[in-house]
Amino acid sequence: MKLGIIDISVIIAYLAITVLIGLVLRKWAQRDKSAYLLGGNKLPWYMLGLSNASGMFDISGTMWMVTLAVVYGLKSVWIPWLWPSFNQIFLMVYLSMWLRRSNVTTGAEWIRTRFGSGREAKLSHTIVIAFALINCLGLMAYGFIGLGKFVQIFVPWDIVQPYFPFHVAAEYVPHVYGIAFTLFAVFYSILGGMSGIVWADLIQYIIMTISAVVIAVIAMTALGHQSLNVPDGWMNPFFGIKLDLDWTGIINEMNDKIASDGYSFFSIFFMMMLFKGVLASVAGPIPNYDMQKILSTKSPQEAAKMSGLVSVVLVPVRYLMITGFAVLAILYYDQLNLVIAGKIDFEQILPSAINQFVPIGFTGLLLAGLLAAFMSTFAGTLNAAQAYLVNDIYLNYYKPNASNREIKITNYTTGIVVVAISIIFGIFATDINSILQWLVSGLYGSYIASNVLKWHWWRFNGSGFFWGMVAGLIPALIFPYVFTETLDLYYFPLIFLISTVGCIVGTYLAPPTEEGVLKSFYKNVRPWGFWKPIHEKVVAEDPAFIKKTSFKRDAFNVALGIIGQTALVLLPIYFVLKQNIPMVLTTIVIAVCVFIMKKTWWNKLNEF
Repeated sequence: MKLGIIDISVIIAYLAITVLIGLVLRKWAQRDKSAYLLGGNKLPWYMLGLSNASGMFDISGTMWMVTLAVVYGLKSVWIPWLWPSFNQIFLMVYLSMWLRRSNVTTGAEWIRTRFGSGREAKLSHTIVIAFALINCLGLMAYGFIGLGKFVQIFVPWDIVQPYFPFHVAAEYVPHVYGIAFTLFAVFYSILGGMSGIVWADLIQYIIMTISAVVIAVIAMTALGHQSLNVPDGWMNPFFGIKLDLDWTGIINEMNDKIASDGYSFFSIFFMMMLFKGVLASVAGPIPNYDMQKILSTKSPQEAAKMSGLVSVVLVPVRYLMITGFAVLAILYYDQLNLVIAGKIDFEQILPSAINQFVPIGFTGLLLAGLLAAFMSTFAGTLNAAQAYLVNDIYLNYYKPNASNREIKITNYTTGIVVVAISIIFGIFATDINSILQWLVSGLYGSYIASNVLKWHWWRFNGSGFFWGMVAGLIPALIFPYVFTETLDLYYFPLIFLISTVGCIVGTYLAPPTEEGVLKSFYKNVRPWGFWKPIHEKVVAEDPAFIKKTSFKRDAFNVALGIIGQTALVLLPIYFVLKQNIPMVLTTIVIAVCVFIMKKTWWNKLNEF
C-alpha cells in the first residue's frame, strides 16, 4: 500500500466535504418534489453540464477505457461507441430540446405527453418504470464492482481482515470495499437531492482535471527517456477487416485479451456498433441521470447547451488521463500487479499503475477524484431511480396528495432500498466488462425500437410501445444464458428485430392515440418524421404554426458533431504521445467543426 499521511488526509477531506454538501443542501432539497429531483429547474446549464460530464467520468468506465487503450492503442477510440458515446451529439443537436419541452419530472411521466392517460398509456408508463429501474440497478452494480477492484489495490485485504468479524473470500473483497464507499454517495445524494449531486460533481471535476494533467505530465516525462514498444498499427486509429494487432514477443497476454474480448474481426464489430449506436442515439436518452440532468435545465435551449458542453469538458480531460496511464502501463508493464485470485485481471491496470507511478500526495488527490467519480455516477443513477419510484409509483398510484414530509421519508426509504438491491446485483456480477456488454447491447437493445418510433411515427401508440418494450426485454434477460459464447453486441439485431415486431403488432392491436394528445405533443415538441396527418390538422387549426425543425439540418449537424467529438478524443492522445503532425491536423479538424457549427447550430438555438 503506497498511501502516505498526505494522501489519506486528502481522501478524508474529500469524503468530509461530500457529507457537508449533503447537510448544507438538505433543507433546500426538502422544499418540494421539484427541488429534490430537479434542483427546482434553477441550476445553470453550465453547472449541469459539468455535473453530467463528471457523472460520466466514472471509475469503472475509466478502468475499462485504460485497459482498452493499453491493448488496442488508438483503435480503442472507437470502442466506447458501444454506449454509444456519440449520443451526446444527437442530444446536443436536437433531442435534448425535444425532451425538455415536455416540462416533466421523469421519462416515465413524459409518456403521458405522447400517449395520453388511457389503458395503453398506463401500460407504457409501467414498462418504462420497469426498464428504468433495471437499468439503474445495472449501472449501480457496474460502478460498485469497479470501485471495489480499484480500492483493493491500495488497501490490501490482509491489512483489513484482522479487524473484520468474519472471513471474506478473495473474489468478494471488492464487494466489501464497494459497500463501504457506497455509503458516502448514499449520504449526500439522498440528503441533498439533485442540487447536492451537482455541487459534489463540480468539486469532483476540478479534482479529476488536476489529476489528469498530472498523469499526462508524468507519462510524457517518461516518454522522454524511453520509447513505447507496441505492435504495428497500435498508433493508427484506422483499421481493416481484421484488427491485426499482434503483441507476440512484447506482452503475449494481450493476444489472449483480444481473443476473449471478441474484437478480432474489427470491421464487423465496428459496423455493428455504428448500426446499434445510431439507432440508440435516435431513440433518445435512456431513463437515467443523463435524462434527469436534461429535465433539470431551465429551458430547451439550455438543455441543448448543457448536452453540448458535456463532450467539450469531459473528453479531453478524460483522455489525458487514460492515455497517460496507458503509456505508463506499457512502459512498466512488468511492474504492475495484475494477478488477482490466481489469474491476470486486465481491469486492474489503472489502479496498479496509480499505485506504482503516481507520487505521494498526488496519489491521494487522484484517489479522491476517482472515488468521487464513482460516487458521482452512483449518486446520479440513484437520484434517477428515486425519481421513478417516488414520482411515478408512490405519487402517481399510491398517494398523489402526499405532504412534503411524506415525500421526504419516501425519498429516503426508496434510496436505501435501491442501494441494497444494487449491492446484491453487484455481488453476483463477475467483472466490469460483462455488466457493460449486457447493459449497452442486451438491455438497451430492448429499448431502442419503441423509443425511436415514439418520436417519429404518429400512428405509434401506447400499446405498440408496451409490447415493443416487453418483446425486447424478455430476450434481453434470457439471451445472455442462451448465447454464452457470443459477444452481446452480435445478438443485438435479433433483440431489435423481435422488439420492432412487437412494436408494429402492438400498434395495430389498438386504435391510434387520442387526436388531441397527438396534436398537443406535435405542437409542443415539433419533431420531424412521419407526422404528416397530424401536421395537416395542426396547420388547419392554426395556419400560423411553423414546425421550425429540419431533418437535413439536424443530420448535417450530427455528422459534423461526431467528427468533432472524435477529433476531441484523438487530440489529447496525440498530445501525450508527442505525435505533433497528427495533433496539428486534429486541431484543424476541431476548429473547422466549431466554426461551422457556430453558424448552423449555436446561432440558431433560439429559432428551434
